[in-house]
Amino acid sequence: MANSDHNKAAELHENAAKSHRAAAEQHGKGDHAKGMEHSKSAQQHSQSANKQSDQAHAKSQQQK
Repeated sequence: MANSDHNKAAELHENAAKSHRAAAEQHGKGDHAKGMEHSKSAQQHSQSANKQSDQAHAKSQQQK
């Protein structure tokens, strides 16, 4: 079960990275409104990923 928790955390980190790249691309094109939307999404994904990582780590520690 812990492996699926780590996989979920990894998926959330990947989503955050995609949003960060999209934000950078939009800012680079001068579309700052779209860039801000992607930045907010990236922040939300990052926070979710961090929470999931903490939970996965805690579960891994309990199994030792």
